[in-house]
Amino acid sequence: MNKSTEELTTLLNPESTDFSMMDYDCSYLPDRSVRMRYKHINNASKTFASAVAQRGWRRFGKYFFHPICNGCNECKSLRIDVNHFETTKSQKKAIKRNEKTKIIIQKPTLTKSHLALYNKYHAFKHLKDDWLHRNISEREYYENFVDGAHDYGKEVLYLDGDRLIGVDLIDILDDGISSIYFFYDPSYARLSLGTYSLIYQIKLAKILGLEWIYLGYWVDGCKAFEYKPRFQPQQILDGFPDVREEADWIIWKGVTQNND
Repeated sequence: MNKSTEELTTLLNPESTDFSMMDYDCSYLPDRSVRMRYKHINNASKTFASAVAQRGWRRFGKYFFHPICNGCNECKSLRIDVNHFETTKSQKKAIKRNEKTKIIIQKPTLTKSHLALYNKYHAFKHLKDDWLHRNISEREYYENFVDGAHDYGKEVLYLDGDRLIGVDLIDILDDGISSIYFFYDPSYARLSLGTYSLIYQIKLAKILGLEWIYLGYWVDGCKAFEYKPRFQPQQILDGFPDVREEADWIIWKGVTQNND
């Protein structure tokens, strides 16, 4: 049954606490500062989560947000065209490497294995890529990745036997899947789990009849995002429209043509 105009208006305008943080150092570009606009929403509907994902917003826990940085507009939103996606040679190799990897999809959970894996991954990225790192607490993990999932937030678990080796947090929305966060065991780097997890999202979207994978941000010059253009075709969005405004996504081929 189609929602009435009144119902739709209510779903798209949930009760929220709106605020922005003070500027802090940018994780993507050196010598830049970040300021984020937040909406804290206790009961965000799937309709609302879908509408803001379509407009470049992100979600952690009960917080929906996007950057409002002074004098900088480098964060662009990306989404993968699921129905026209074709795997590259290297992506096919990642699929083959994970033939024995076990996958479970469920509501987000918090276990000692989750915390240990999250902290191991970030300690590795601190040494490898100079990421800032301190161990996450149970409360922080719960607030970021478990709370606020409602009926659309899921976790995709990757296991080697009974051993947890990867966690992919996603939202399954009205028209696509929003990639929230992924972390893995660096001891299993040979499996290319980051690549495989995104290919699995695309496979899942096709099964569910969804059109898009909302991939988060692209920042030109940021090493952490160099993998994103390898998943073609894509569209890119400049800006973060309000839910009352149309989102102008355009076709984007990325900055690299070597997608194999």
